[in-house]
Amino acid sequence: MLIGEPYWRRIPPDEETAQACHATGIDDFLLLPELMAQFRDLGYDVVEMMLADPDSWDRYTAAQWLNLRRWLDQNPEDELATEVREELTAEPARYARSTREYLGWGVFALMKR
Repeated sequence: MLIGEPYWRRIPPDEETAQACHATGIDDFLLLPELMAQFRDLGYDVVEMMLADPDSWDRYTAAQWLNLRRWLDQNPEDELATEVREELTAEPARYARSTREYLGWGVFALMKR
């Protein structure tokens, strides 16, 4: 089974920082060792994993900003344009301030024991 799962690279210092990482709170995610232990406790062996490094996170996230910008260029009068503009204005700074440092992402290959 393949599963994609976020995890904390470092525990955020407060709930506000966790929320800036698109979590509802610190308890939403585990540190990587605890996540892997959770898979084990659920009866799975981790047989492969691919973790996003900061550079791949940057490329993935920045591509989303480019898509937002292209959409805005093509749809300036759309009823969602204001909301999309707010997201594009706020997200790069939020990512640089919080998400990039605290949130990790991995794809894990699991096999039932």
